[in-house]
Amino acid sequence: MGGFKDIIGHEQVIEHLQNAIKMDKVSHAYIFNGPDKSGKKMLAEAFAMTLQCEKKGTEPCMECHSCKQAVNHNQPDIIYVQHEKPNTLSVDDIREQLNKDIDVKPYASPYKIYIIDEAEKMNVQAQNALLKTIEEPPAYAVILLLTTNAEAFLPTINSRCVTLNLKVVPDPLIRKFLMEKYAVPDYQADICVSFAQGNVGKAITLASSEDFNELKSAAVQLMKRIKDIDLYELQEAVKQISEYKLQINDYFDIMMIWYRDILLYKATMDVNGLIFKDEVYDIKKQASKSSYSGIETILEALEKAKLRLNANVNFDLVMELLLLTIKEN
Repeated sequence: MGGFKDIIGHEQVIEHLQNAIKMDKVSHAYIFNGPDKSGKKMLAEAFAMTLQCEKKGTEPCMECHSCKQAVNHNQPDIIYVQHEKPNTLSVDDIREQLNKDIDVKPYASPYKIYIIDEAEKMNVQAQNALLKTIEEPPAYAVILLLTTNAEAFLPTINSRCVTLNLKVVPDPLIRKFLMEKYAVPDYQADICVSFAQGNVGKAITLASSEDFNELKSAAVQLMKRIKDIDLYELQEAVKQISEYKLQINDYFDIMMIWYRDILLYKATMDVNGLIFKDEVYDIKKQASKSSYSGIETILEALEKAKLRLNANVNFDLVMELLLLTIKEN
C-alpha cells in the first residue's frame, strides 16, 4: 500500500482526488470504475491514506502513526467490507459491516472510510441497503466502491456517487515501469505490455510469473520448428500444448504475436517494431519463406481455433487442425 506517487498513469483521476482534498470538497461516495487489475485498489488506498494522514497534505507522508497503520492494513478507520460468499455481496454484509458501523464515530481519524471491492457483486437488496446510507451519511463518512462494471449499480446509486473511470495506461509508461521496477529485459517487457493492453496489474503479473515465461518459451519453440516436424510428430506437439490447456488463450495470443511479427517484418523489413526482438533470426527466416496470404490464413486459423474451443469442440482435434494449417502455410 503506497501513495499517489507510486501509481503509474491515471493522472486525471489522481488530480481530481488531490484537488478534492486540497479544496476540502471530498465527496461522501466514489465509484472507481475500470477493468480487473487496472489500479482501482491502489488509487482507493492512496486516497484513503491521504485523507487520514496526520500531515494533512495531498500525498500520504508514510511516516505518521496513521500511515504506518494503513500500510499494514490495520488503520481502524479504513474499513474493508468483506464478502461472506465469493460471488455475492449480500444485504447482511452491507448491514453488518457498514450500516451498523457507520454511526460509530472514527476512533482517531478525521474520516471513516469504507472500501468495497468487487462492488458489482452487490445484489439489489444490498444496493438498496447501501443507498440509505449514501443518501444520509454522517459528515465523516467516505464510501469507495471499486467495480469492473458501474452499470451494474442502480441508477440511484450512480447518481449519488462521483464516478471515476480508469483509462488504460499508455504502453511506453508500463514498459519503462517494468524495466525499472521489476528489472525485466526490454524484449520481455514488450511481450508483457502487448499482452496487458494498458492494464498495469496484468503487466506486473506476467512480468513476475514463472508460468508465463515457461508457456511463452514452449509456444515459441513450437513456432520455430513447426514447418520442419513430420506429420506423425504433430500428435506429440498437441500433447505438449495440452499441458497448457488452462492458459490456452495466452498460448494462442503468443502465437498471434509471433505471426504478426513475421507479417510486420515481411512488410517493413524493420526489426524495431517487433515484439519478439530476441528471436529476430527466426522471424526473418520465417518471413522469407512465408507468403502474405499464408500468414493471414494462419492468423485467421488461430481466431477460428479460439472460437471452436470456446464452443467446446474437442481440444486435440482443434489443435491438430490448427497445427496442420500452420504447417501447410
